[in-house]
Amino acid sequence: LGFIGLGSQGAPMARRMLESGYEVVLWARRPESLVPFDGTPAIIADSIAALGAQVEYCAVCVVDDAGVRQVCDALIPSMPAGSCIAIHSTVHPALCRALAAQAKSRDIALIDAPVSGGGPAATAGTLTVMVGGEQHAVDAARPIFATFAATIAHLGEVGAGQMTKLVNNTLMAGNLGLAHQALRIADDLGIARDAFVKLITASSGRSFSFEVCARIAQPTDFRHGAQLLAKDVRLLGETAGADAAFDTLRDAAASF
Repeated sequence: LGFIGLGSQGAPMARRMLESGYEVVLWARRPESLVPFDGTPAIIADSIAALGAQVEYCAVCVVDDAGVRQVCDALIPSMPAGSCIAIHSTVHPALCRALAAQAKSRDIALIDAPVSGGGPAATAGTLTVMVGGEQHAVDAARPIFATFAATIAHLGEVGAGQMTKLVNNTLMAGNLGLAHQALRIADDLGIARDAFVKLITASSGRSFSFEVCARIAQPTDFRHGAQLLAKDVRLLGETAGADAAFDTLRDAAASF
């Protein structure tokens, strides 16, 4: 197996694969990303093409569309026929469909499998994987996903995993907006904040986003996470086109 994209989420995913007994080949643009794998059985490749030539499966967990395109443009020509690529990055569904067509021309299956849960869930093996792709490829990848995930959902053809992740993250962004406004109005009404937060987290208005919002002093404290969510809201808008349901989610997210 190959793994490319050893960031805060990808690195523990790759480690879980290693710890489950798989032989794993790694490549990283930054040498420091490989340091945590010193002393492990991981094999280090000196290029994407060299990795591709050694594996029958490769996971890609880089940051954005440009990174996924760059990796796959080098990976697809180097992998053997009958192999599989899993895109764990959150990117545009159309990119995954285009790459799947490119891979299919070389008899390589490409599935999109964005993940949710972050580094702690990857370390614990409790990530959620949202998968789009042909059934045979998803079935073959499922035991690999199970090394780092507790929930694996096959949602349709290639691109369905990305669309699901974008809807999920846009819903979270909208919930953050609603939670932020709920906290604001509670403050405006003079309600004791700590007591209010405790009450809501035990009541019907509770949500994961409310708990996140309640832990931060102001929205700017969530700058990095907000930037990633804003990217996903934008991608969903590009995917959905003119859709009143998207407009509602976007407007709620904008209030955060």
